[in-house]
Amino acid sequence: MSGVPGVAWIDTAPALAALCESLSQADWIALDTEFLREKTYYPKLCLVQVATQHEVACIDPLALPDLTPLLALLSDTSITKVLHSARQDMELFYHLAGTPPAPVFDTQLAAPLLGFADQIGYANLVRELTGVTLDKLHTRADWSVRPLTTDQLHYAADDVIHLVTVYLALRERLQARGRLDWLVDDFRQLSDSALYAAHPEQAWRRVKGINRLRGTSLSILQALAAWREQQAQHTDRPRGWILKDEVMIDIARHKPASLQALGAIRGLGEGLLKRAGTELLEIVVTGAGNRPEPLPDEGVRVRLDEGQQALVDVMMAVVRISAQENALNPAMLASRKQLEALLAGDTGNTVMQGWRRRLVGERLQQLLRGDMQLAVKDGRLVL
Repeated sequence: MSGVPGVAWIDTAPALAALCESLSQADWIALDTEFLREKTYYPKLCLVQVATQHEVACIDPLALPDLTPLLALLSDTSITKVLHSARQDMELFYHLAGTPPAPVFDTQLAAPLLGFADQIGYANLVRELTGVTLDKLHTRADWSVRPLTTDQLHYAADDVIHLVTVYLALRERLQARGRLDWLVDDFRQLSDSALYAAHPEQAWRRVKGINRLRGTSLSILQALAAWREQQAQHTDRPRGWILKDEVMIDIARHKPASLQALGAIRGLGEGLLKRAGTELLEIVVTGAGNRPEPLPDEGVRVRLDEGQQALVDVMMAVVRISAQENALNPAMLASRKQLEALLAGDTGNTVMQGWRRRLVGERLQQLLRGDMQLAVKDGRLVL
């Protein structure tokens, strides 16, 4: 079907097996996907694009009986899977295979170590590294419709074709600066199944506005979020289609004790009230009787006095100096919120982990112990 020179269209089991056998000889493969999720809980995979320096292919999962050869390839730990902004793709493959691909190289995570913007978009990174401006016309296309147009196939293939070039350029520059191994822990975390496992009892952590709740209201919200997650998984519908965050917040705050009171909650649909109103009231009662799980540390704003805020200002200066010395974006090292948490005693702070600890974390600890000072030399701030 492809019609795009140099790009293989894979829509039969023999073709997929042959492609995966060929790719199994590679040290790394560039990987991208097109999927839909607007109307489902689980992402619906519509296209998989893969490339090396020698071949490019678009795989049609809608036409294939199963993706076993591809999933086996992605779990092959001798092959690095190269992606940009990998989290959603990793989650998708986690749901398909029960485990995310490993090992991986995320070009969005790697780019800031070379001075590029934090969380840089793929098109911007391609432009800055190659001078090529990608056509993003089909970003919002419905990739489930067949046949795909030639323009769509060009668009899809271009993503992995240029990803090959981006990866090779980033890897060479990182290696030249001795920074390639800095990313090992970050990439390993991306392949941790715990990132993608959706446990209903933990679903409340995703709810916007959760930090406004305390006590009984918080425990009710946690019970409601678990129920919603189970419903979304069972029906394969988006969470917001089951019950919106703001509606759950209002139910948790008002604690309705009757169907009439529940129906007065703004945004609660009449259909849901009829279908699950009694069940929701039972959840309110059960939740009110539970002890709420504590809010995560990152969800509670650290309150510092004026003197401590001034100290955070000094800590930010240390971050900026360290970033300048290493030609990095300061945001890559630490945010102000992270420094506030570090000052408040957060021992699990990412500033004190991996390469960030070596570049700036140990300096910050020295500053807080009084073993390091800032000074002005030749009109510049120095340590």
